[in-house]
Amino acid sequence: MSYPLNIVWFKRDLRIVDHRPLAWALQMGPVLPLYIVEPELWAQPDVSARQWAFAAESINELQQALAALGQPLCVMVGDAVQIFSQLHERHGIASLWSHEETGNGWTYARDLAVAAWARQASVPWREPRQFGVIRRLKSRNGWAKAWDGDMASPVTPAPKRLTPVEGDWPTDIPTADELGLAPDPCPHRQPGGRVAGLHTLESFLNERGRDYRYKMSSPVTAFNASSRLSPHLTWGTLSMREVAQATAARVEGLQRSKDANAQAWRASLASFSGRQHWHCHFIQKLEDEPRIEFENLHRAYDGLRSDVADPHRLAAWSEGRTGFPFIDACMRALNQHGWINFRMRAMLMSFASYHLWLPWLDSGLHLARKFVDYEPGIHWPQVQMQSGTTGINTMRIYNPVKQGLDQDPTGRFIRSFVPELDALPDSFIHEPWLWPQAQSLPYPPPIVDNASAAKLAREALYAIRKGADHRQAAHAIVAKHASRKAGSAVMGRKRSAKAKRGSDKQLTFDF
Repeated sequence: MSYPLNIVWFKRDLRIVDHRPLAWALQMGPVLPLYIVEPELWAQPDVSARQWAFAAESINELQQALAALGQPLCVMVGDAVQIFSQLHERHGIASLWSHEETGNGWTYARDLAVAAWARQASVPWREPRQFGVIRRLKSRNGWAKAWDGDMASPVTPAPKRLTPVEGDWPTDIPTADELGLAPDPCPHRQPGGRVAGLHTLESFLNERGRDYRYKMSSPVTAFNASSRLSPHLTWGTLSMREVAQATAARVEGLQRSKDANAQAWRASLASFSGRQHWHCHFIQKLEDEPRIEFENLHRAYDGLRSDVADPHRLAAWSEGRTGFPFIDACMRALNQHGWINFRMRAMLMSFASYHLWLPWLDSGLHLARKFVDYEPGIHWPQVQMQSGTTGINTMRIYNPVKQGLDQDPTGRFIRSFVPELDALPDSFIHEPWLWPQAQSLPYPPPIVDNASAAKLAREALYAIRKGADHRQAAHAIVAKHASRKAGSAVMGRKRSAKAKRGSDKQLTFDF
């Protein structure tokens, strides 16, 4: 070729709409769109075949969209630095473009290596923001207002045409088996791709979301009432800006509506808008302090739990065999769907950390692999919140029996996923060990005593919180990571006094 390449490196931004790196790179000349399948990334302990299946479907659809514009997506397999080095040697790279990424520890290290290579090779690498997450943030003051401004900025339209780049560029997308990923059946996983994402957004804003505010807490209703947009935001088939503006437009239309359901819709979409803000708020935590993927945020909790998980307890919890029906039903539902609502995620993590006293890294990695929507910046701060190691959040030990009674009072959800209890009378569905014939059930007894396990955990954590140095370190964590009361939360909307009082305490984040 007679010209060097302008490369747009797609990562977790698998779309052509609202893709600023693509739009800005095109101003420099012909663009080679590139996706790098990194086998070492897919060998990490927090990834899984179900995640790759969603990503591969999204990459395939992106490939078709780019081909329709004139230049198909180039798919290369290998180490990013080596691939860029080879492309630069063979063709020359004029510029490299990608969105900023707040991923796991591996992608953080990889980006540092790519940045070092780019400096050495004198290749400019430009990284516009994708979310409302600010790199090298000095203070959280004004963060919410900046988020509002970013989300209100115009959505970048898809390019109308791409100039074909000469060459025989590879386009094959490897299978999970070719990447060495373990078999991971997930029969009810959401499909990947932008078309599915747009349909999910439209159906939530116009059909399914009216009772979101009230139905998102129970797994009986949340699978339909929640937006289900989280995997599309994780993999970038939709941008947060698109979702925020579509939500704001729907709310504006409802304000003029005389429909009897308009008020209920507005209340639910106000809750949904708030969770969009929380999405980026939590990713900002990991951006500011990457170590929280691996270390206790508050170091006073170091040594609280053993570094080695009890294999019997971890296996029972992971496989849905704890003897607590609601816990087991939620874990099995997650295994089949790759998704479960936030309150149940929090309960599963709380039960693992408090009742089973498992180290949060082991249980957190299991959940990470099960979530198709695994977003490290949300996942690891939440894992620590639910395990009591942030030092600043209210300790919340979920009672698995009470949660079952509250969220699944008839036991319908339990019976859907724990068929071993079919013979159990309804009055014992939440506590099968109390049934006189419990020994006849093909179901294990409770792995721990509910009340005593919670009591021991509570005492252990309170003992640390009473320590002389705990408060001082907690103040520093609040100063760095906590949300601010001042400022609006979403698209210029003022937060209520109740929302301000609840800032950064017990989050009910849920898409």
